[in-house]
Amino acid sequence: MVPFSSGATHEYLLASPGCWAMYGDVLAREYSDAAYASVHRLTVDAYAVQHPGVPSPQSIQSVALHLISLCLVLECGFDMDQATRAMRQHTHRKSDFVWLTPPSHLGDKTVLEVWQAQDAATHIQAVWDWARSAWSAWESHHQQIRQWIVS
Repeated sequence: MVPFSSGATHEYLLASPGCWAMYGDVLAREYSDAAYASVHRLTVDAYAVQHPGVPSPQSIQSVALHLISLCLVLECGFDMDQATRAMRQHTHRKSDFVWLTPPSHLGDKTVLEVWQAQDAATHIQAVWDWARSAWSAWESHHQQIRQWIVS
């Protein structure tokens, strides 16, 4: 789905170098232009849950916290800052998190659609679509995520 690259990757997300490079481009756009920044929280969450890696303490916590954030924004109407604060509050509970077997299909939208966006409005819409797609892909675990939020 992404161009071949022999560059760097993430330690435990297990993205291909080409995908990791695209994600880096998207992050650079969000960090360098305030018009794109409003969806940064969702960008990070969607990417992380679409690249869950393999069971390890880091990946278990990462997937759990990013799914919590997606749930809070998409289902509970939290804004991005509220979701970030809630994630921080849940980090101390990392021993409560368990490995969630990733779905066989991680969503129809990916970083590629965001990377291809030609302007801020298209970028923002693509990120929202991507986040909803990624969250929906994990539907079999939604009850567990909701339980982590309220416990």
